[in-house]
Amino acid sequence: MSYYCEASKDHPFHGPYHDQEYGFPLKNDNQLFERLVLEINQAGLSWLTILKKKEAFNKAFHGFDIKKVAAYKVKDKQRLLNDASIIRNRLKIDAAIANANRILELQKESGSFHQWLQDHHPLDKEEWVKLFKKTFRFTGGEITGEFLMSTGYLPGAHHDRCPIYLKIAKLNPPWMQK
Repeated sequence: MSYYCEASKDHPFHGPYHDQEYGFPLKNDNQLFERLVLEINQAGLSWLTILKKKEAFNKAFHGFDIKKVAAYKVKDKQRLLNDASIIRNRLKIDAAIANANRILELQKESGSFHQWLQDHHPLDKEEWVKLFKKTFRFTGGEITGEFLMSTGYLPGAHHDRCPIYLKIAKLNPPWMQK
C-alpha cells in the first residue's frame, strides 16, 4: 500500500499534487523537464519543500521552457544561485541546464523527450536508471525512479484502492501498456 495516498489526504500541498499530478502520464516535453528538475532538486530534501517552491521554480526557470533553460549563460546561473525562493545548489542548477541541452539533442534524435521515453519503454527500474545515468546529470536511482513513477512510466504512485489510481488507469499510462 502506498503511504503517500494516505499521507497526502487533505494536505494543502501534497493533496493537490497526489490528486492531480502524481502518476499521471505526461506527454509535453516542458512538463517532463519540469518534473525532472523538481525531482533533481528534491535530492536530500523533503518533497514538501519542493512543492512549496514549485511556483518559484516555474518562474525562475522561465516556465521550464527547455530552449530558454538550455541557453542560460553565467548571468542566468548567478541569478538562480541568488534566488532565495528556489533551491540554490550549483550542482542542481548546472544539471538542469545540462539536461535541458541534452533534451534538445534527444528532440532532434527522437522528435521529442516524450518520444525518447516511449522508444525505451518498457524497461524495469534498474534498466531505466542505467539509461538515465548515461544520458542525464544528477539522475541516480531514487531521482530516476520517482521521475518515472510520477510521469506514468513505472508503477507504484498509487495503491489500487486509491480513487486516483482508477483515474490514472483510464488514461492508460505507459506502465500499464507493458
